Amino acid sequence: MPTQAEKGEAFAALHRGGPFVIPNPWDAGSARLLAQLGFEALATTSSGFAFTLGRRDGGARFAEVVAHVALVDGVTPLPVSVDLENGYGAEPAAAARAIADVAGAGAVGASIEDWDPAGYLYEPAPAAERVAAAAEAARALAFPFMLTARAENHIRGNPDLNDTIARLQAYEAAGADVLYAPGLATVGEIRAVCEAVRKPVNVLATRSLTFSEIAGAGARRVSVGGALAWTAANALVDAATAIRDHGDFSLLGISPRLDDEVQSESR
Repeated sequence: MPTQAEKGEAFAALHRGGPFVIPNPWDAGSARLLAQLGFEALATTSSGFAFTLGRRDGGARFAEVVAHVALVDGVTPLPVSVDLENGYGAEPAAAARAIADVAGAGAVGASIEDWDPAGYLYEPAPAAERVAAAAEAARALAFPFMLTARAENHIRGNPDLNDTIARLQAYEAAGADVLYAPGLATVGEIRAVCEAVRKPVNVLATRSLTFSEIAGAGARRVSVGGALAWTAANALVDAATAIRDHGDFSLLGISPRLDDEVQSESR
């Protein structure tokens, strides 16, 4: 298994290369499957992880997130980045502490967003201060740690592209390594963001755009958020509904092969 420093160096190197997909596992099993499929890095999903706890997005406690990170990191050799939501506190010190704690659990990257669970976007200046504190904590680590700063406008009822770009530029100046505005929906929006900043841009995948289109617009990294978790959940609903309504077991799957472990179909 690579050391944390080796994972950090590999993750940083990915951002210096060509565009890549960073999928989002929701538990240790999905992390192992994605690693086995050949992806080069993983990112946790706050909504997908909260789903495993029977809660809505934002419902996981920070201690649970840290334990989740340690579990995911421990089952694959891949670099792991963490969805830290708002850093589990409005103050800059909370963002810094969140970075240090998930790094202690094995992560080599994390994202901090500018949306507070109380229901509002942080003003640009304090939002940038939070990014600066997180960046300082990341630079204090003994290994490379990629900090992603998220501008939440487009998924929080304020799809103002100019404001999104201004926020990302401020977060870049504050020390973020990667910039991310979930909810960009068109090639034009993605291109406008990528051309306005110098740091790598992460884009949240949308069913209406291909990887080639997103990468062609300038994105360096593409994530999927909770979408893989919902794909799995919808398959469960379809199979369970067929069983309940028709006694039909034809949609049941078999256990996937995990690395060198052959799991019995009967389990």
